[in-house]
Amino acid sequence: MAVSEALVPEKRSRRDFGFAAGIVAILAVLFLPVPAVLIDIGLAFSIALSVLILMVALWIQKPLEFSAFPTVLLIATLLRLALGIATTRLILANGQKGVDAAGHVIQGFSQFVMSGDFVIGIVVFVILITVNFLVITKGATRIAEVGARFTLDAIPGKQMAIDADLNAGLIDEKEAQRRRRELEEESAFFGSMDGASKFVRGEAVASLIVIAVNVFGGVIIGTTRHGMPLGQAADVFVKLSVGDGLVSQIPALIVSLAAGLLVSKGGTRGTAEEAVLGQLSAYPRALMVAAALMLMFALVPGLPFLPFVALSGLMGFVAITIPKRQAARTAFAAAKAQLEAEAKQAEAKDSVKEQLKTPEIELCLGRQVSAQIQTSHTELQHRVAKMRRKFARQYGFVVPEIKLTDSLTLPAKHYQIRIHGTVAATQEMRPGELLVVVGEGPRPDVPGEEVREPAFGMKALWVVDAYAAEVRRAGFEAIDGASVLLTHLSEVIRNNLPQFLSYKDMRALLDRLDPEYKRLLDEISPSQISHSSLQAVLKLLLSERVSIRNLHLILEAVAEISPHARRAEQIAEHVRMRVAQQICGDLAEDGTLHVLRLGANWDLTFHQALKRDAKGEVIEFDIDPRLVEQFGTEAGEAIRERMRQVHSFALVVAPDARPYIRMIVERIFPTLPVLSHLEIARGVEIKSLGTIS
Repeated sequence: MAVSEALVPEKRSRRDFGFAAGIVAILAVLFLPVPAVLIDIGLAFSIALSVLILMVALWIQKPLEFSAFPTVLLIATLLRLALGIATTRLILANGQKGVDAAGHVIQGFSQFVMSGDFVIGIVVFVILITVNFLVITKGATRIAEVGARFTLDAIPGKQMAIDADLNAGLIDEKEAQRRRRELEEESAFFGSMDGASKFVRGEAVASLIVIAVNVFGGVIIGTTRHGMPLGQAADVFVKLSVGDGLVSQIPALIVSLAAGLLVSKGGTRGTAEEAVLGQLSAYPRALMVAAALMLMFALVPGLPFLPFVALSGLMGFVAITIPKRQAARTAFAAAKAQLEAEAKQAEAKDSVKEQLKTPEIELCLGRQVSAQIQTSHTELQHRVAKMRRKFARQYGFVVPEIKLTDSLTLPAKHYQIRIHGTVAATQEMRPGELLVVVGEGPRPDVPGEEVREPAFGMKALWVVDAYAAEVRRAGFEAIDGASVLLTHLSEVIRNNLPQFLSYKDMRALLDRLDPEYKRLLDEISPSQISHSSLQAVLKLLLSERVSIRNLHLILEAVAEISPHARRAEQIAEHVRMRVAQQICGDLAEDGTLHVLRLGANWDLTFHQALKRDAKGEVIEFDIDPRLVEQFGTEAGEAIRERMRQVHSFALVVAPDARPYIRMIVERIFPTLPVLSHLEIARGVEIKSLGTIS
């Protein structure tokens, strides 16, 4: 390794020396006489260099990949001028010897391109000069000039965009430095191209002058010095001069074409073939129209049939095959992306980091339970998806996906529900048996084991499938194991709703708001309430099973109270009053809201337990623990008695004491709604079930 590192500077120094020697050799050709053999080698090298430059310009992905082009263009131009001066010296010195006086390359061009007639050579040379000077070079110069101007004008905006991405954390410092360096290189490149294109124009003018000098100077020297007849001198020196011009103009035309391709590429990425053919063949209908037009030309009398019909067939064939190729490429790309995604997923699944991820909701199944569930796995997935949709409609946000896993540590007939990796419930489910909920009433006359129904804790029986018909004839409902499991899972999710509303979910809900409510959110956040505080308010509502589906009404209520209250609990109480119609509508049965009230003594007791500050705001709840215990006992008896009468009702208390009474009641009856008097909406029919006294 040390040896190779030591050899790198030596190799680099050799390349530097070789490059400098080549530049010196080009300069030496300007002043020193060069043999015809070396002239042939130099002209061949000039043609090869121009072809190499053109190929590189065709295959680069973007112009900046050939940022050395202005320098290469200067060197190639200098090489052609040096060779032109050297050939001029040979033509004028040895022209009387014939058309091979300046080497075999010029002789070959004079015979092949001019077909032995210098008039044809002059015409071809003038056409090449015109195409190079007036068409390619002029257009490339204009494109480079405009590109340089627009690039320089766009630098401040691009620089600000880079700084904005860096400040937003979208890119790191290294990426920002790379983009700034690329921006500098782009501006320098187009500026250099604007000036470098003048080399080609200058060379075209120089070629005309050199040919004129060679022709007139050669004729004069041939007739006066060597005694050649005027016609013979003109024929020899014109052929040599025009051949020299052709040899220099063909590489110049190739390099000019490379410069035009480079600057006209602009912001297009990919090789020239991808940019040109890819975009021309991207529209099969255009090819079909062109094919039809070529076919019409083939049928026109007087026009050649074969060329046009061949082009028509070729374009039609390409137009037909392009959609098939695109479909094949799309299918291949999709399959490749799927394979890569599966590979990444498998790799992530086996990685240690994947083990650190905890599913938000996980249902672990024992062996026998899993075997029973797997027989109806598709139906179970459908019911779980239906349950998630129901939660979304009811509570206004999507609960996380439920992960099903098999557990060898659980008893075979048990299942376990985990919330964020913590066990929330463990229950036994008996495959091959049905659950009959009996509550406090009579039980069916069939053998079975008494248990508690897992979702609501009601009395129930596990009975064998064989007694299902007899149980239904007795007026009871027999519930299968999967339904028991899903009902239990649904109730566990409902009891843990606040844990599933993540900050990410809340931002997704806010992003779906109408533009007007987004402006309202911008007015109150973060000046009056932060997003985390708003999330806390929504969690407080969900903790009491108050739906947040009407998020726009909640935002309006938050905007009303946020200038006057900072605590999430105070804001949540105000929001509850503003969405009272929704709360009462969700709790009412057949348009009637059943309520259980506090007696006067308990109202007074809780009112006296509230300690207030000078502004009248509640700062403390101070009550004797014995009174709390007594209230729990009396409230439990009254609530259980009412639960036997009606399916659903709410406990109605004073507004100030509502949060504190809710804390006491939820430990005994977690699902019992506790409302304040201010949360009873107008127009709701109230039916009192009595008082707790």
